[in-house]
Amino acid sequence: MKVKICLIGEAAVGKTSLIRRYVHNDFDDKYITTLGAKVSKKEIGFDLEQQELHVDMDMTIWDIMGEKGFRDLVKEAFFIGTRGILAVCDLTRYDTLKELDDWVQSVFKVVGSIPVVFAVNKVDLKDEVLLMYGETELDQAARAFDAQYLYTSAKTGENVENSFRKLGQMIIDSSVSPRLAK
Repeated sequence: MKVKICLIGEAAVGKTSLIRRYVHNDFDDKYITTLGAKVSKKEIGFDLEQQELHVDMDMTIWDIMGEKGFRDLVKEAFFIGTRGILAVCDLTRYDTLKELDDWVQSVFKVVGSIPVVFAVNKVDLKDEVLLMYGETELDQAARAFDAQYLYTSAKTGENVENSFRKLGQMIIDSSVSPRLAK
């Protein structure tokens, strides 16, 4: 199964770092702004025990530049064909959570309603900085898109693979499982 997923969210929330951790198991704390979009690939397998089926997923991962003006300028080109969204916010910046609503809506306008997972990134900083929001705000934001959320850290690797796997499983559930039921 070949799928395109997009990582969306404001600048400096850690989209590129999450991809780098997931694809290469590496982290670099030097910040380099993504210009346009960067595409990576990773293949993962899923065992669907109830259907006695194994699915190999070839995930094409699009890292979308986080500038607001950019979102509206090129959304058509970058969002077409997207099957899932990893919506990334920074645990230390509430505005990055609020802006995810517009980001997700921008993708939905192009491809319709698709699976969404919220990655609440930089959880490794939770003891060092004042957290700007909590479970109540996350529940509300995720519920608006029938999404789930996980606390992630590109730096430590916490829940990075789980976030991508959760999104992959949701894509499978929304596309493969209904066909098998027929």
